[in-house]
Amino acid sequence: MRASLSRRDFSKAAAVSIGAGALPMMHAAEPRKIKIGYTCLIWGVLPRTPENLEGALKDISSLGFYKFETFAEVLEDWDLKGELGKLIERYKVPLTSGYLTTNVTDPTKRKENLEMVTRLAKVIKKNNGTFMVLAANGVKRAEYNFQENRKNIVESLNDYAKAANDVGLGAGFHQHTGTAIESKEETYTLMQSADTRHLKFAPDVGQLQKGGVDALQVVKDFLPILKHMHLKDYVGGPHFAGYCPLGQGKVDIAGILDTLEKANSDANIMVELDGSKDQPMTPLETAQITKAYLEKLGYKFRA
Repeated sequence: MRASLSRRDFSKAAAVSIGAGALPMMHAAEPRKIKIGYTCLIWGVLPRTPENLEGALKDISSLGFYKFETFAEVLEDWDLKGELGKLIERYKVPLTSGYLTTNVTDPTKRKENLEMVTRLAKVIKKNNGTFMVLAANGVKRAEYNFQENRKNIVESLNDYAKAANDVGLGAGFHQHTGTAIESKEETYTLMQSADTRHLKFAPDVGQLQKGGVDALQVVKDFLPILKHMHLKDYVGGPHFAGYCPLGQGKVDIAGILDTLEKANSDANIMVELDGSKDQPMTPLETAQITKAYLEKLGYKFRA
């Protein structure tokens, strides 16, 4: 029997949200349980350039973040050369997750994508990762009809998540601007229909905010199945695709972390920031700002 997040489940989640909202914000002096990691996006890994991974791990390690994520294809490139394990050992930052874009709108590509998911999941698992982040393919949003693609989207993501699970990884859906699942309505519809025994939720809170959504409320609504998150802030400025280091934007980062500390502290939380041309700070400088903000919230980092 399919396990999906029904309206009843959403009601239960809403009740938890109300309870959490009634609590005062956690004081920075209280112990924090979440061990925060970092994705490698800001270091120029987009578009999936493997040579930038080492610089990213060097900086992430120097700042004491607990874990890292990058594109699954980048992990495979290093692994095929026999260098990924050595790189991880050199910088002492464990791999947690790999990010993978999959085709969810063309049923003729599902078999090929399933093979890709399985192959890359094995790379992640081999190098002690625990999670695969599944995103949808890009679409021309102006002419795109979600409802016409809904059935194939749900079936595809269910199959991809199960394939990752079969290898021994958790799997979660990651909504993204410009893709087949972008809006709040599309995201909620998908997760209400998905088999959540296999497909969990792995949102990007900065992208939710950029889309005009209350990111904190979405987090509260999906607490029962939220297992992974890209922790990103959004300010709408000219750099970093409108995003910014944590604490400089509109996303209620403190509220989101307080909610997860109280109800779901085992979730993978990965800081992320997009790169852009002529950015005013180096990747390391942006990460230093973010670390300082998290320390003010009471988070500790590796020595």
